[in-house]
Amino acid sequence: MTVVGPFGLSVRDQALEADVQTGLAAVEAGLLDATKSDVPFITEAAQHLVLAGGKRFRPLLVMLAAQFGDPHAPGVVPSAVVVELTHLATLYHDDVMDEADVRRGVDSANTRWGNSIAVLTGDFLFARASHTLADLGPEAVRIQSEAFERLVTGQILETAGPMDGRDPVEHYLDVLGGKTGSLVAVSCRFGAMMSGADESVIDTLTQYGERLGVAFQLADDVLDIASDSHESGKTPGTDLREGIPTLPVLHLRAAAAAHGRPEDLELVALIDSDLSDDERHAEALRRLRAHPALEQARRDTVRYAEEARAMLAPLPDGYAKAALAEMCDAVVHRAG
Repeated sequence: MTVVGPFGLSVRDQALEADVQTGLAAVEAGLLDATKSDVPFITEAAQHLVLAGGKRFRPLLVMLAAQFGDPHAPGVVPSAVVVELTHLATLYHDDVMDEADVRRGVDSANTRWGNSIAVLTGDFLFARASHTLADLGPEAVRIQSEAFERLVTGQILETAGPMDGRDPVEHYLDVLGGKTGSLVAVSCRFGAMMSGADESVIDTLTQYGERLGVAFQLADDVLDIASDSHESGKTPGTDLREGIPTLPVLHLRAAAAAHGRPEDLELVALIDSDLSDDERHAEALRRLRAHPALEQARRDTVRYAEEARAMLAPLPDGYAKAALAEMCDAVVHRAG
């Protein structure tokens, strides 16, 4: 048994391990090549998060999905580079919106160079992703553009908040389907499509990726509350400090509204206060970590991961299918 990819994913077949490792190494080289510029400063800024590492969750899914066709087909690695570049670009923009100080254990780009450079660097990465995508054909361009539209729509809906009368939890889960599920689904779709897999396999893996992506983001929501910066590579409670309504907070608000318990109402008031104050922020984190809302968010993470696993049922048994199923376990493990 060998460990590859994010979260210590184990692969029990030497041929599959070799394909995945070779593919991920090629993706890494492709990312470095795609982020080079004739202007040294742009190269430095564009490679800032590439060199910081990261889980390479989406490229790994491309490699595993490609196992259901020809994993060595010429479009597999470039499509993985496209989805990771797109993901990296969104991180530059997210950190500006969230005023984050740390990303992947290093200073965020906006902390190091300011908001303007961070936003423009994200735009540069989007441009480079589009350049690579153009070589993959019009169908790939259409798929990626639709996913990108969903991603941006999800971000806008998160910023705007739910419409009057809409359940905030349902609204938030829809947001995550756009913000995170869309690009993870495309990762699986590209891997299968570029490898020449059957259309039914492509559809199955796309649906798996959509649900896995939501589970992955819900695990991040839990980690934002429950982890320390060493575990997550981000400052804990960043979303909490910025007033971003992640699932544990939404469950807390729902409980406070439904039952009116004084301790819940008090914690909601604390979260709604100025959490730029470090003491108040630390107190809100401490109390939310002990609240049942955090465990409820963990259960939701498990539910989406199990839905993803169930989507794999029609696929032929084998090491690739087993590895995709183990990804569901890995995502849940991140959330504790």
